Amino acid sequence: MISAFHAHVYFDASTVEQAKRLCEKARDLFALKMGRVHERAVGPHPKWSCQLAFGPEHFGEIVPWLAVNRDGLVVFTHPETGDVIKDHTEHAMWMGEMMPLKLSALA
Repeated sequence: MISAFHAHVYFDASTVEQAKRLCEKARDLFALKMGRVHERAVGPHPKWSCQLAFGPEHFGEIVPWLAVNRDGLVVFTHPETGDVIKDHTEHAMWMGEMMPLKLSALA
């Protein structure tokens, strides 16, 4: 069972302001929680990121919106099922370039 989804918007020094605008606009438009804007790689993420967390009932509006508004930013989306490794691998979805995650950070 899926309890939630996380969409991680990836960026770097040259796209940090673009990513902030995207995440803030998503926060203002939808029922989601915007996490901190990490200007360093954290956890399993290979780049700087900001997490958008939302319930499964909002997937159908948030994910399509991200797909058409990400403007070249990479968005990594995964469910929360209780199996953290599968959620970040087999169950994951990418918009843009797929990147290797640091799965050892999840153990």
